[in-house]
Amino acid sequence: MKYNTLFRGRKLLIATKHGKEKVIAPILESALKVKCFIIENLDTDKLGTFTGEVERADAPLTTLRKKCLMAMELVNCDLLVANEGSFGPHPTAYFIPADDEFLMLIDKKNDLEIIVRELSTETNFNGANISTHKELIEFTELANFPSHGLIIKNKKEGFSAISKGIIDLNNLNHTFKSFIEEYGEAYVETDMRAMFNPTRMKVIEKATHQLVAKIKCCCPNCNAPGFGITTSTPGLPCELCSLPTHSALNYTYTCIKCNFSKVEKYPNGKTKEDPTYCEACNP
Repeated sequence: MKYNTLFRGRKLLIATKHGKEKVIAPILESALKVKCFIIENLDTDKLGTFTGEVERADAPLTTLRKKCLMAMELVNCDLLVANEGSFGPHPTAYFIPADDEFLMLIDKKNDLEIIVRELSTETNFNGANISTHKELIEFTELANFPSHGLIIKNKKEGFSAISKGIIDLNNLNHTFKSFIEEYGEAYVETDMRAMFNPTRMKVIEKATHQLVAKIKCCCPNCNAPGFGITTSTPGLPCELCSLPTHSALNYTYTCIKCNFSKVEKYPNGKTKEDPTYCEACNP
């Protein structure tokens, strides 16, 4: 079972309605020799939207699997890739916003499910209550407008009016003015849908390269693709005080087909950690 014979010449459905195929398809077609396609009638917004019209009821991975099943029900295809992203505080650096992207490949023909995660601080994710034109212009500069789209609501939570995908200054000014006149307030936020957010597209592109790398990593026991890291064990000792740090001491790799596992010690090529990352030396 080799990745280059498993996928070559097969059709691969990219389950998206937000233009993600623009970065995903070229990478997968080049690396796996597949023929990517999308379907127009796939409404993934039913599972949740960034703007809050539909709350995401499930965890990202659960939502991702539901997205895959939704797509497979619409078209007769046994090979599929889908993505699910989340935005909010970084899980460890709480004051920094982060883009957390999961990418999943499902191959029903060969009973494979391969998942990767790309956690990035490269994001323009932001939102603010705006009351003046000066504040609006300052926000556009932070948000990388107009290359990145904006959204205006009458309020952050429980809103009754929303305008999405704003990428034109005249449209932005007109929409903002009308919201202020009608509602007396406006909440402006970055549009995190992929087709309106080139920065997010770059993170999805990185995740796709990571997916290809994981597919190409085959199990030493059964040669199935997707032999990847399942556990990272912290404890790399500090080079100054020798106490364990949060940095990885071991990686455990596990096969998704035969459950063969392998432990790799000192996975980042070093046996000691810089004291900068030691809570004892640098509390």
